[in-house]
Amino acid sequence: MRDISARELKGHNILAVERFRDNTRWMIEFSVLRPGSYGSPGDEMRLFLTEDGYRQALDAQHSQQIKIKRYAHVVEGHILDFKPKKKRRHS
Repeated sequence: MRDISARELKGHNILAVERFRDNTRWMIEFSVLRPGSYGSPGDEMRLFLTEDGYRQALDAQHSQQIKIKRYAHVVEGHILDFKPKKKRRHS
């Protein structure tokens, strides 16, 4: 299986108008697992979302409708990859 970044994605293209809206805060790339408002099973999607849209996507992932493969913060149209801090192990 090829990496999601190497495939053509449905949804918003990388220069979509939605990316540059003032209230856009997130970009997600995901696979659709079950039919619904996000697409058909097997679709690979990219969306630029508001905070509310992102929460809805997290709910959809929790209910196993989608599987988020990659997500990033969007600030003034700039995509900033989100890398969570690694937890330190205590000896």
